[in-house]
Amino acid sequence: MVREFPPPPRAEQFSELIKKRVEEAKAAGGTRETVTVDWNGQQIHVDVVDLPLADLYLNPGTHRIRAQRTHKPDQDRNLDTDPFGEAGQDYLRCLLQAMPSDPELRDPAFDKLKDDLREFGQNDPGLVTHHGVLVNGNTRAVALRELGKQSMRVGVLPSSFTQADIDAVELALQLRQDQRRDYSYINRLLAMEEQAALGRTPEQIAKEFRIRTATYHQERWILSVIKELNDRSASGGGVALRLVDWEGAQERLKELQRLYVKLENLDRDQAEILKERRLAAILLHFSKTDVRHIDEVFLEEAYLEKVLPAELAESPMAAQPESVSIPGLDLDVPAASSAVSAARALNDRILRAAATVRNTTAGLPDSEKASAQALLDQAREAFDRAIDSHGRDARIRKRKQLAPARLADACASIDQCVIELVQARTSNSLDEEAFDEAVLKLQSSLRKLAQQAGRGIPNPGDGVSWLLAAATAEGTR
Repeated sequence: MVREFPPPPRAEQFSELIKKRVEEAKAAGGTRETVTVDWNGQQIHVDVVDLPLADLYLNPGTHRIRAQRTHKPDQDRNLDTDPFGEAGQDYLRCLLQAMPSDPELRDPAFDKLKDDLREFGQNDPGLVTHHGVLVNGNTRAVALRELGKQSMRVGVLPSSFTQADIDAVELALQLRQDQRRDYSYINRLLAMEEQAALGRTPEQIAKEFRIRTATYHQERWILSVIKELNDRSASGGGVALRLVDWEGAQERLKELQRLYVKLENLDRDQAEILKERRLAAILLHFSKTDVRHIDEVFLEEAYLEKVLPAELAESPMAAQPESVSIPGLDLDVPAASSAVSAARALNDRILRAAATVRNTTAGLPDSEKASAQALLDQAREAFDRAIDSHGRDARIRKRKQLAPARLADACASIDQCVIELVQARTSNSLDEEAFDEAVLKLQSSLRKLAQQAGRGIPNPGDGVSWLLAAATAEGTR
């Protein structure tokens, strides 16, 4: 849903100043500077004026830091309560210059933007509402203030624009390919969700974000999973994971979605267990290549269960019912299997521990955080051992299959050679000398293969027995 914000302090006075500046720009004659804005499927041109930086407000509804706002829940709530107050604006300033994946750190991209503004000045104008709230250029405004600049060039949106219009304009501007600092992944997901809440179709949203419709549905699935996990991480109404905690997991989440959809049609329970295992590994900061080892074989061979500590394996669970009733419909559907419930129970403990460790608000005792960190360390060690064991076994299986796979390729090549030989003889185009030389090379290769097969296979099957007999018969000629 679109969040409506109250007018900022001194809104009417600033609106009068903006009107005066726009009128002065029109009366000055000559070519006026304007900025083109995409709105409602058309382009409009708004006047650009110079406004004092100190009087401009950072936009509390900007999509650029929507996920990062949850970094400090208490300050996020304060920003909701007083979006244009000093504390709220200072929180926005901190987030706009921070790394999307870790708001505690300063983003090198922000410093790069700041250096560019210092050397070349402001090339492109920002965009403000008629009350002086920045729609585009929030990050530039923060950088210009740090550089000690007193004013900023901005285009002024019409006073008739609603909050929905303002949000649409911001999205259109930020989704252009020439922007220096793109939205972070989670913020793009939130922007898509917001557009869907406005009643836009998946096809319209996909076109707006320059992605395929299938990708849009993938992104919506990922966001729903993230929100579900954040809800599950809250223990008794306590601390919970934040949206910002999932920044940087884009590729791992997309690979999970693709594999989940593939398995869901074959075995729903296996798909659910794999989802829980992979999400736990993502939360424990395993790399993309490590997470890939959590596949169907990983589940079938129970690699994790073999190394899971007893205190983690014995996750507290209530007895699982065989079916669950749907209220109001008098229907019963099968409940989750015990294996799925066990996977969810373990993941819930990891989620709650991660939420406790990553909590940035005061109030949690150090002992509670230490206990949660110990659980995460145990879980990571178990996952690490299981993934390493599966990877090692996979490499062994691959080595075992290399020789048979090579031979299968050779057989396919020989079958193709038979077809081409027939065609060459039919057209009387066979190079008999070259073919004879190739057959001699085949003979030599088969002898070498028979020699090695005779050494390495103590109880040869029918195929290897034939190869050895053929090589022996060849040697006696």
